[in-house]
Amino acid sequence: MDLENAKVQMRKGILEFCILHIISRGEVYASDMLEELTSAKIMVVEGTLYPLLTRLKNSGLLDYKWVESTSGPPRKYYVLTDDGKTFLDQLKETWIELQSSVNQITKENENKE
Repeated sequence: MDLENAKVQMRKGILEFCILHIISRGEVYASDMLEELTSAKIMVVEGTLYPLLTRLKNSGLLDYKWVESTSGPPRKYYVLTDDGKTFLDQLKETWIELQSSVNQITKENENKE
């Protein structure tokens, strides 16, 4: 089994949740999202972010607006839609349940050692 592949798959599994959570804080520029995801070691490949943002937009979970920039072309800032907020709330509930379940299992394993 390839350990690095397993780590990548775990990160991919929570990437959508993390992106929606970042956007939930307010309007956010894609490069700022990328920077935060990279520093948190959730994502390191830029080519993954843009297709995912497009898919989330096409699903009605987020929207964007163009903002003029004084230092170049206009920037696209992302925001959650009402459906996106509801979806994120549901993902948060699932995350809490999953986190609790994993902690329970890993704690049981620690007690057996």
